[in-house]
Amino acid sequence: MSSTSGLVLRAMTTEDIAGGLRLCRTSGWNQLEEDWRLFTDSPGSGGLLIERAGNVLGTAAYIRYDALAWIAMMLVDPAERGAGLGARLLAEALAALADAPCVGLDATPAGEPLYRRFGFTGDYSLVRAKATIDSARFADPVGPARRMLHSDLAAVCRWDREVFGADRGGVLAALFERAPECAWMANDAAGVKGYTFGRPGHRYHQLGPVVAADAATARDLVTRCLSPLGGRVFAIDVPLLDGEWLDFLKSAGFVEERPFLRMFLRGHVHPGIPARQYAICGPEFA
Repeated sequence: MSSTSGLVLRAMTTEDIAGGLRLCRTSGWNQLEEDWRLFTDSPGSGGLLIERAGNVLGTAAYIRYDALAWIAMMLVDPAERGAGLGARLLAEALAALADAPCVGLDATPAGEPLYRRFGFTGDYSLVRAKATIDSARFADPVGPARRMLHSDLAAVCRWDREVFGADRGGVLAALFERAPECAWMANDAAGVKGYTFGRPGHRYHQLGPVVAADAATARDLVTRCLSPLGGRVFAIDVPLLDGEWLDFLKSAGFVEERPFLRMFLRGHVHPGIPARQYAICGPEFA
């Protein structure tokens, strides 16, 4: 805990989630209490806050996926911006992750200069796209995708460990429980070929991660997942690594909304196989 001019920087507890949600709402962010709990409840992970007289003015959070640590939820009350609170929170988060082999985050254009000051460098760009789902805009699926069963999670998590490059099995299991209608997978005799997950949010549903061996499998998974969910608003955060994949999403009604930049601390080599990650879990969870 540290204090300067009435400001207190300390670790978040579950009792502080309401303050974090208030900052989410003032910033127009989508997270729910269940999202915050993944940071406060996951082993080796946590949240930080700066408060004054009991009022939460800023937050940061981090989650560990064994070799990869992820920083997120960098939020500062609009009335307190420009006073260095974000830098203090980021410094404290990095101190907590000093032993992590790789530290990453997804930066908005507004946040990118701060992260560069702390030694983060850009790796690849992403874009958020959003749509109100119209089932008629999805062609009839032709691939082998099917609804995921709880018994499939172990095999999915093993393949995800290879493609994502770290173990995020706890997050994927939580997503399966929260939104089983978004959990689909494709497999063949050789094993898992792809999968989708999703989650509800305050303003819209989030689709992701979408992981697949190839673009055709990714299209089949997304078609089978979203076509029964007409009328729901979905966002999807897409690495800008495959232009044809983004064209497919646009043909289904998705409209580009805002960019992100995936960044890692200088010298840290990102794990996994980005080309097979057709949608990330979201900037909060990588």
